[in-house]
Amino acid sequence: MKTRATKRPTKRDSVLVGVDIGGTKVLAGLVSSRGKVLHSARVPMVARKSARQGLQAVFDALDAVFRNPRAKRARAIGVSVPGWVDSARGVLHSAPNIPCWRDFPLAREIRRRYRLPAGIENDANAGALAEAAWGAGAKFADVFYVTVGTGIGVGIVLRGRLCSGRTGGASEGGHVTIDLHGPRCGCGKRGCIEAFASGTAIARRARELLDKPSARHSKTLSAAGGRIEAVTAEHVASAARQGDRLAKCILNEAADYFAVWLGSVIDMLEPGVIVIGGGMAPLMMSLLPRIRRGLGTWAANPRHGEIPIVRARFGADSALIGAASLTIK
Repeated sequence: MKTRATKRPTKRDSVLVGVDIGGTKVLAGLVSSRGKVLHSARVPMVARKSARQGLQAVFDALDAVFRNPRAKRARAIGVSVPGWVDSARGVLHSAPNIPCWRDFPLAREIRRRYRLPAGIENDANAGALAEAAWGAGAKFADVFYVTVGTGIGVGIVLRGRLCSGRTGGASEGGHVTIDLHGPRCGCGKRGCIEAFASGTAIARRARELLDKPSARHSKTLSAAGGRIEAVTAEHVASAARQGDRLAKCILNEAADYFAVWLGSVIDMLEPGVIVIGGGMAPLMMSLLPRIRRGLGTWAANPRHGEIPIVRARFGADSALIGAASLTIK
């Protein structure tokens, strides 16, 4: 399996350039050799128009960053994108949230514009790089990073190197099936962990249960203004904190599925640390006691309890900081 090193820069005054591209925004920034964001610029992403218009949004964000005097010390550009990436060729194959690009040579277009080396990586892999280099996994050689939000993404760093596979498409742990009869995932498969424990999955499960007359008294529904179609995972979490039985049941179910999946991860990799990031990280960490109990059943490794499970250090900037770390040589 191809791996990528996560070496730290040796020059304390070096400046790294990172770009985090999502379905609704492009965030570009200058990052210090210690993983601190020094300057950033955010612009809307034009994800559902032409490929050229989407690319121009990236250029607009980078142009704003390069106007900062410190950007003169930058020697390369690292880019984080969701979806299936061929990091070896610098191509984004596909991303559901960025339909304007398919088999798009993103790295080449950025190199042409800025006359600097450019590389791209999946956003979860970038987040893993950030946490392994400067964050919650910095003291560990082997880091398993999972970001839980709308979906579930994974990045794996072993012996200080990112495991990216033959072309860069490895570590798609969110699309590991744990129930062949489970719900259809956005990737097309059935029963992926993303279809059970992501924010999208939690909201879907809540809407299914709230559609029953006996569940209409749930605080989850009142949190969503009485509209079942408006229910989100945040509404479920809020109701659970108020002691709502239905909401707690939904979250416990998600935690149980997460434990099934994580037990297999531990048995396969036995990482030094498990780092949980993403918008749903606070919720998942609140469920950690139940997940730990579940690992007693679903992890065969007798020393699974020795593996720390911690919250990521970097929040919304994780993919940006990780993208910047791609420029370290």
